[in-house]
Amino acid sequence: MHFVYILHSASADKYYVGQTPDIETRLLFHNQLSENSFTSRYRPWELQLTILVNNRSEALCIERYIKSRKSKLYIKKLIQEEHAVEQLLNKFNINPTRSDG
Repeated sequence: MHFVYILHSASADKYYVGQTPDIETRLLFHNQLSENSFTSRYRPWELQLTILVNNRSEALCIERYIKSRKSKLYIKKLIQEEHAVEQLLNKFNINPTRSDG
């Protein structure tokens, strides 16, 4: 199992999209452990969405697609509308599974 996740920094109104097999450890990294990284500058981060997929290959595919859109509106749509996540996963023939943050 692997996760694609979306974080939000309320203080900077920025989103971050990533992928990981361990969402709890990764969130800890973004909020406390990393230094001199993009995410260290905009703490605290709140988990807005996790999308469960079968493997890292699927996660990378979804992550790259979301990032390629370069759109806050698209990210907000994914967070707010379950059918948007399902459409995204269907686009890549991935069994739709959703887990809210």
